[in-house]
Formats: sequence, structure tokens, C-alpha cells
Amino acid sequence: MNYLLVFVLLLVSLFPDFNQPASTRINGYNLSKPDKLWYLPDELKEISGITVTDKTTIACVQDEKGVVFFYDFLNSKIIRNIRFYEDGDYEDLVMVNKEMFVLKSDGSLFKLNSVSGKATNAAAIDTEIPSEDNEGLCYDADGKKLLIACKGDIKNDKYKNKRAVYSFDLKSNSLSSKPFLVIDPKAVKRFGTDNKIKGKSKKDDDDDDDFKVEFRMSAIGIHPVTKKIFILAASDYLLCVFNRDGKLENIELLDPKLFNKAEGITFFPNGDLLVSNEGENGKPSLLRFNYGQNR
Repeated sequence: MNYLLVFVLLLVSLFPDFNQPASTRINGYNLSKPDKLWYLPDELKEISGITVTDKTTIACVQDEKGVVFFYDFLNSKIIRNIRFYEDGDYEDLVMVNKEMFVLKSDGSLFKLNSVSGKATNAAAIDTEIPSEDNEGLCYDADGKKLLIACKGDIKNDKYKNKRAVYSFDLKSNSLSSKPFLVIDPKAVKRFGTDNKIKGKSKKDDDDDDDFKVEFRMSAIGIHPVTKKIFILAASDYLLCVFNRDGKLENIELLDPKLFNKAEGITFFPNGDLLVSNEGENGKPSLLRFNYGQNR
């Protein structure tokens, strides 16, 4: 018997296959090889959301601190910060024209009318979203609304065991009566199984390598060129792409060595993708993937 071959096969069986079929890879990106990787300062260890503010700077928010940090990625340093509210569980943020909105996990929004000073008084906006755990926030320029991705369950029997994304109208300060997207984790699992994706979530202790998914959304973004909706599920190591009708078009299984806890996603206007990782198992990081249709 070739014991070396047996040993190699055993090693392969113990780890998820990150070289998934080409048909399921997200068009325009090579997510196994970032074009740029930054290890972030310790102040951003709990980074949970990012948004582009200009050509050289991203704004970041992290759990437990009511502070927005501005990170100059050309010079790899924090250049300033703004305290906008008391400490709390903040999950994401987004720039809308010259205003900034920060999402708290309970669904509250904080509007920063100015991002030029050292502090600002941001009043809480109660969105009345039917979930107690919300992590994703982005701006839908076509609909002129914010999108809020619910990580937790929805308080509505109609959407039991489903995941939902709601829209929030900035003019009327009102939440949509129905979700913008309703996602069934079972459908995500079927898509992955049909496309022969194999992988595990962090919470899965089973020894088999079947495709496992809980689909607890950790971040959301809209591609500025294709208008597709990108959703991260950190605990499943997944990046999923939906069209505006809610149809799942792509799933890519992410390598946990690069995406140890992917909690933030945003885009540059040309389509370049940024993903941030909390420093749960090491240094927090920021990854850039340049956009190209034929990559």
C-alpha cells in the first residue's frame, strides 16, 4: 500500500476545499489573492464596518465604541476619529453624500451631519426593524434608501427561519413594511450543494465535509457597476451575490486564513472591493481586490 498517498488523502479530507468550481466564483475578482492587504492598528481590533470616504481614506466603526475612525490606507495609519455617541454595540456605517449613518445592533441608526470635527451629537433614529441583531448597512443609490441586513431572526412568523434585508427611507425616516430581500438559508445550502461547494461554519463540529450554512449576515454592499447585492456571512466563510430580484447568483467559499472574521464590506466607485476582518484570531486586517471583468 502507498502510505504516502493514504496520508495525503487523509489531509485533504480534513480541510474544506477552497478551490471551488470556477462556475461558482464571483466574476471580476480573485478572492484567493488580495491585490493589497493591510494589517490594522490595535485600536481597530473589533472593526465591524467600513465605508469609503475618499480616494485615500476609509471610515471604520467597531463594537463597543461610539467612535468613527478614519484610516488612511496609503500611509497605513489612523489619521483622526470622531466620537458621535456613547459606547455601544455598533456594527456598520455608510456615507450618503456628505452625511454618515452608523448602525447599532439593535437596529438604531445614528446620523452624523458633519464628519469634519472631533465630536458630533448624533441623535438615535429608531428604525423599528423586527430583529434584535442587525449587522449590515449600505446605501442603495438607485432606490435612494438604506439597506439593513438582519443577522438575527425576524419577529414575524411569515419569515420564520428566514433572513431578511429591509430598506429604510431617509426622507420619511420609515422602514419598509416588507423586506427588500428574504433569504432562505436552506436555498443557500441547496445552491452550494448543487455546485459541489464543501465547507463548514465555525460552529460546526461535525467531521463530514458537507456544505454547512447558517447564513447569519455580517455585512452588505451594492456593487457600483453591476448593481448586484453582495452579502457576507462571516461564520460560514461565505460571500454571496444576489440580483435585485433576490435571486442568488453566486456563492464563494472564503479561505479563513484570509477572512478570519469578515465583518465589513464596501466598494470603490470603479468596483474595487474592500473587506475588513476583526482581529479575533490575530491582527485586524483590510483586504483590497481590484475589479476586472476577465479576472
